[in-house]
Amino acid sequence: MSSISTFGRRGLVAAAMAATALMSAGSLAHAQEETIKVGILHSLSGTMAISETTLKDVMLMLIEEQNAKGGLLGKKLEAVVVDPASDWPLFAEKARELISQNKVAAVFGCWTSVSRKSVLPVFEELNSILFYPVQYEGEESQRNVFYTGAAPNQQAIPAVDYLAEQEGVERWVLAGTDYVYPRTTNKVLEAYLKGKGVAAEDIMINYTPFGHSDWQTIVSDIKAFGSAGKKTAVVSTINGDANVPFYKELGNQGIKAEDIPVVAFSVGEEELAGIDTAPLVGHLAAWNYFQSVDTEINAEFIDAWKKFTGNDKRVTNDPMEAHYIGFNMWVKAVEAAGTVDTDPVIDAMIGVSVPNLTGGYSSMGPNHHITKPVLIGEIQDDGQFEIVSQTPGLVLGDEWSDYLEGSKDLISDWRKPMSCGNFNVVSGKCGGAG
Repeated sequence: MSSISTFGRRGLVAAAMAATALMSAGSLAHAQEETIKVGILHSLSGTMAISETTLKDVMLMLIEEQNAKGGLLGKKLEAVVVDPASDWPLFAEKARELISQNKVAAVFGCWTSVSRKSVLPVFEELNSILFYPVQYEGEESQRNVFYTGAAPNQQAIPAVDYLAEQEGVERWVLAGTDYVYPRTTNKVLEAYLKGKGVAAEDIMINYTPFGHSDWQTIVSDIKAFGSAGKKTAVVSTINGDANVPFYKELGNQGIKAEDIPVVAFSVGEEELAGIDTAPLVGHLAAWNYFQSVDTEINAEFIDAWKKFTGNDKRVTNDPMEAHYIGFNMWVKAVEAAGTVDTDPVIDAMIGVSVPNLTGGYSSMGPNHHITKPVLIGEIQDDGQFEIVSQTPGLVLGDEWSDYLEGSKDLISDWRKPMSCGNFNVVSGKCGGAG
């Protein structure tokens, strides 16, 4: 016979029924409120805000458009925006906040390589996904990162080839902001140029801090370097708002594009908007997309962007297209996986193909880099670019440089069973040059 009294049994039943009712109500409320959260990790203040704020805006547009299509897996997407404020360690803190506290399914963010390097351990530790939309130096392939911006073989190398072959450049100024991306890119370019027979004395390398504003001495040095009787060009990895006084000083000292052309890897339509472009006309930029690309899909994207922002003067640029590609790849991979869980989505990402804005399709390679065309554009007085060169086909981003000793024998392939970001084809081992 049970030792529980009738009252006790009735009390337990009532309590259980009440608990069940509460759980059901809670589950229903959770189901009604549940969204798929998407993290946006871009600087909205500080020296990089000039470049990154627009990437936050385009992500909000893409999420809004996806929700208008019915969301993803039957749920609405919810943007979670944070501001790491151009503070590189703060990127890691904000990434952890997005993943651990906000429970985002994926993060779209970072600009500088130092900000990306800062967050890599967080994404690996917490096993989340980062979509990185900006040109970078290569020498990396991390399982939790999808690189939708250009690797050096999709931007820097073709730009140098263009200047050498079309402009007859023989002397090179490699000018950059003092951090990971410019230093490593210039290391690759220096090795590449020397391999092409360029003498050491025909290569000048200079670095300046973020936000550098006093360019008089440096531009004078560039002018003197270019007066040796050989055609000279500047290959610029200067980042952020330092570009404005740099180009202004070129104009002040009478350096024109026909004399010493500058090809930039971090100057696009957004950086040119609202500044006097007169000193810049004729100078170049290398990207994988320009607003001036004449395709129907690009025209639709530009119209949607101006409608979303309510501003006909807002421009589009290359990193925006990279987020457009990366976001649509993520949506397609989630749909294929049937979940937003990290591991199935990472597996489903490889081989995903979506339209880019230049009229073709970009695919995700096993090395977590994508295929893209390479375009060289000449700055016009309206802040847009006239495309003067374009690769005939798409180029897959090369994660490990063919021109550096420690990298040339490495490949990345995140498909099973290899699942390795730095496989040495000589030693047959995963783990890099050693």
